[in-house]
Amino acid sequence: MLREQCKVSRQTKRDTVYAAPMSSVETFQFDAQVADVFQDMIERSVPGYGLLLEMIGMLVARYARPGTNCYDLGCSLGASTLQIKHHAPDSCHVIGVDNSPAMVERCKANLLGDHSGVSSEILLEDLRETKIEKASVVVLNFTLQFIADAERPDILRRIARGLQPGGILILAEKIHFPDQAQQNLMTDLHHEFKKYHGYSNLEISQKRTALEKVLQSNTEAEHRKRLSVAGFNQIELCFRCFNFTAFLAIN
Repeated sequence: MLREQCKVSRQTKRDTVYAAPMSSVETFQFDAQVADVFQDMIERSVPGYGLLLEMIGMLVARYARPGTNCYDLGCSLGASTLQIKHHAPDSCHVIGVDNSPAMVERCKANLLGDHSGVSSEILLEDLRETKIEKASVVVLNFTLQFIADAERPDILRRIARGLQPGGILILAEKIHFPDQAQQNLMTDLHHEFKKYHGYSNLEISQKRTALEKVLQSNTEAEHRKRLSVAGFNQIELCFRCFNFTAFLAIN
């Protein structure tokens, strides 16, 4: 029962954003068109996404502390936000942040039916401006990769400073590999995953083009170094499926 409660609304449209040939593929953005199909898009595009959400809930249950704040930075439709709300102590306060008006609107609507005892608020805000304070859990669920590489260290430092001792950051990211053969294999496997879930070669190609300028991936080593420099004491790779990963960084 709890697992069903943690899901966002199933009344979602099938993703056909890139189904028709485009004379010019525009840069990907989280606009209303994407927000309308985002649940279907991410479930069919990110291997292990459902398992990752369950893992977030499990980690929240272990690390969230009474009377603290829990942040979902880049909350989109609220899937991670709901996992936090359903697994944190009732005295926690959950803060979801997204800079897309369409995502914030739909996230608020998805949370209306939630009746957990944990209070929450959803902010239309650039996470680079979000003040992290009295936090026990921070989630960046495929969010940091859309921020300019040069700005990532400062974001992670602010998160580390805002976390209480023993607090955690859950950082999920698409990565790339320094070995080209491994990179080619993981890319091919990811594309096969998308085909398995009904995407055509055209859709895969056009979306890849749309993402090229806005999604900048790092290697596992680069993530580990950046988290360490930011001040995290323990960094564990706790999830990987093809080229999608999640790090558990403990303050």
